[in-house]
Amino acid sequence: MVKKNRGADGVMHALKDHGVDTVFTLSGNHIMSLFDAAVDTGQRLIHTRHEAAAVHMADAYGRLTGKPGIAMATGGPGHANATAGLFTALGADSPMVLLSGHAPTTQIGWGAFQELDQAAMAAPVAKASWMVETAGDLVASIDRAMELATSGRPGPVHVSLPSDLLDGEIAERDAANADKSSQALEASADAWQAAARLIKSAERPVLIGGPVFARAEAAAEFHRMAQTIGIPGVIQESPRGLNDPSLGAFADVLAQADLVVLVQKAADFTMRFAQTPHFADDARLIAIGADPAQLALALDRKGDKALTIAADMTASLAGLSRMEGLAAQVNGSWRNAVEAAVAYRPETWSGAQDAKAGTLHPLEMCGAIRDWMSTKSDPILIADGGEIGQWAQATLTARRRVTNSVTGSIGASLPFALAARAVDEEAPIVTIMGDGTVGFHLAEFETAVRCGLPFIAVVGNDANWNAEYQIQVNSYGADRAANCDLTPAPYHDVCRSLGGFGAEVQTTAELTDALVAAEASGLPACINVRLDGRGAPKIQLPK
Repeated sequence: MVKKNRGADGVMHALKDHGVDTVFTLSGNHIMSLFDAAVDTGQRLIHTRHEAAAVHMADAYGRLTGKPGIAMATGGPGHANATAGLFTALGADSPMVLLSGHAPTTQIGWGAFQELDQAAMAAPVAKASWMVETAGDLVASIDRAMELATSGRPGPVHVSLPSDLLDGEIAERDAANADKSSQALEASADAWQAAARLIKSAERPVLIGGPVFARAEAAAEFHRMAQTIGIPGVIQESPRGLNDPSLGAFADVLAQADLVVLVQKAADFTMRFAQTPHFADDARLIAIGADPAQLALALDRKGDKALTIAADMTASLAGLSRMEGLAAQVNGSWRNAVEAAVAYRPETWSGAQDAKAGTLHPLEMCGAIRDWMSTKSDPILIADGGEIGQWAQATLTARRRVTNSVTGSIGASLPFALAARAVDEEAPIVTIMGDGTVGFHLAEFETAVRCGLPFIAVVGNDANWNAEYQIQVNSYGADRAANCDLTPAPYHDVCRSLGGFGAEVQTTAELTDALVAAEASGLPACINVRLDGRGAPKIQLPK
């Protein structure tokens, strides 16, 4: 008989006390006690085919719910695989926790099975990373990880759990003693007053929110706050930065702003480091955030033209909202110019496209998806990276959207879709990716079938690593473009062979029919679109 006061039982009960009912995982020697403990706690374990996929699922779960998603992997190579997914979550300010099994504490330094300095490996891509050293710290570490993942600047947290501690006995846990509170980070009144003076004197201010605001409810709060102050605002979460296709020609007007307010957003490469010509040379900068490194970067980039305010997301929203009507002096033509630039898309996009025979132009593919989404109630849109991801983000909108984050990672969208279905059992879910990215986690179609997690994956198949091909053509010339080709593989047949729905299309009519049939099937679906590979959209206002 297995004792039920093991460390593993304490961990799973602690997660349950924090409201965790779903864990994304891949099994392995060091965490089988946790699998056993879940039999009693009743949590759903979604058993994936690769540890990085489990992390991507926890990432998307955190973004869509605001609660930490939980990934669980075994030690050594399992942890190494999982760690690769943390970078994407870090760039997205995504609240999640990775629990990794670990070699027993009694064998550390002896060359134990799969022994690895896991905490050090995860540290560069996590908000915090540590190994539990005593059985008595297991439950407290879960409480600490859950709090850290959501407080301040949200992000991924890693905790390694040695197998001997999981198998050993611990004291009974009193759920009432679990500390689930967090201390808000609130700036001084003087700091907010200084910000108010800058805003009040600005003629062309712009408000830019970071990835933490790219969530359905948070985005709505951000835009309400911007409206309350009277400043045009945008949310930026793309690795394309100021060329984020979902922001249209925003870069063209940002260069005219005399005040830029960054809220939970770094003045990093996505903001061209706040340097000219992308920012006006005399533009002032207000950086509001919970990450000291981001605030320090703003001071480093703009010097005495920068004001920094330490505040978390909640406090920053509250502090700015208190400035109601403060930007009333801002000329309406400036607000209109910013909004028009963000909404701008070239007129040529609305007409017939010149795709090669037997293929669709990315605009035609996205147009058919847009028409299908327009008939649905509150769909979830997932866009991968690469060239096709940029077309999707430029042309498709949804209240709930998950992208590849500012890190520019690719391949996570299939796991993202599984997590989205775990969050919402009813919503239409469509994920858009290229034929390069689908290969990263193609086996997760089997996970989706086995776990009953249907969604629709649309694969733009141009038989090419197109983003890299575009770099070759633009940087070295078309005659030196080589080694980025793929075969036009039948990915839809792979999905079908794993128990899902599959279709291959070459026209918009076929794509429309396939979307309807895929949804009606109730199965995980792959629609393979023969695509005329085009470079990512470049949007600039007409001169």
